[in-house]
Amino acid sequence: MTSAVPLTSALVVTNRLSGLGKGHDAATAAITRLAERGVEITEIRAPSAAESVRLVRDSLDAPDTRPGAVICVGGDGLMNVMLEAVARTGVPLGLIPSGTGNDLARALGIPTDDPMAAADLAAAGKTRVLDLGRIEAAGADPMWFATVTGTGFDARVTLRANRMRWPKGPLRYSFAALAELATGLSVPYRIELSGVAPGALDNPAGDTVIETDAVLAAIGNTRTYGGGMLVCPDAEPDDGLLDITVVGAVPRTEMLKLLPALSAGKRIDHPAVTKYRVAAVTLTAAGAPATADGEPAGTLPITLRAVPGALTVLVP
Repeated sequence: MTSAVPLTSALVVTNRLSGLGKGHDAATAAITRLAERGVEITEIRAPSAAESVRLVRDSLDAPDTRPGAVICVGGDGLMNVMLEAVARTGVPLGLIPSGTGNDLARALGIPTDDPMAAADLAAAGKTRVLDLGRIEAAGADPMWFATVTGTGFDARVTLRANRMRWPKGPLRYSFAALAELATGLSVPYRIELSGVAPGALDNPAGDTVIETDAVLAAIGNTRTYGGGMLVCPDAEPDDGLLDITVVGAVPRTEMLKLLPALSAGKRIDHPAVTKYRVAAVTLTAAGAPATADGEPAGTLPITLRAVPGALTVLVP
């Protein structure tokens, strides 16, 4: 369900270093266009993620400063940070993409290369309510995610890509994947499925535990990560469920065949790939890292849950 009320005010949270400097130009263009559309702007340029969250929360908690929306100018990393402030508030989150992957913007149909067009649609105030995923791990604060949580090989690829300065754009993930192929691939996973959707994908008849060697397990609220890699091709962000894609143990030669198709945003159908749709899942794999919306999310074991209707977003 969508609704539209033109914006009159917004907090604009900027990461002017995103996209190797692309964020600065995007922020300037977006703020100018929003002002032209009559939106009263307060820009937040905080020195840290924690400070950005605090400032946004303070504004949302004060009736006289509560904005009509919180708009992120940056990539999926900044969006992920802002989830801590806006989730479950009903205040819409807008996106002016200027990062490397921009996968939530892609999922919502927001232009990823035209900040003024993205600002125009934000100003129009059309909203949609989405689910979020929630990550729980022993000894760590819970963490929201809007797109995909990767574990295993794909998390290692993302972490490596985040450290790289070349090449620019989604191609960085392809180079990182090739580098990670030189390391170990599959590890023993324990996958505990809860709230299994009857008859969906490769789902078992009910809640169950799967123990298998796997290269990776990706948990999607939306369909893509890494700038358009179609890892959870059937995921819907408003069905109250999470999609899980498990790539079982395959040799490097098979991964070399799968990676180009995945990088090109093609659907992957392979005997080693299984897909599930559940309300919650607990993943255990010794030492396997996790990333959420492209950001570090600790190591397994973790439990991930779908939280229906947790995020309101500005959409075309």
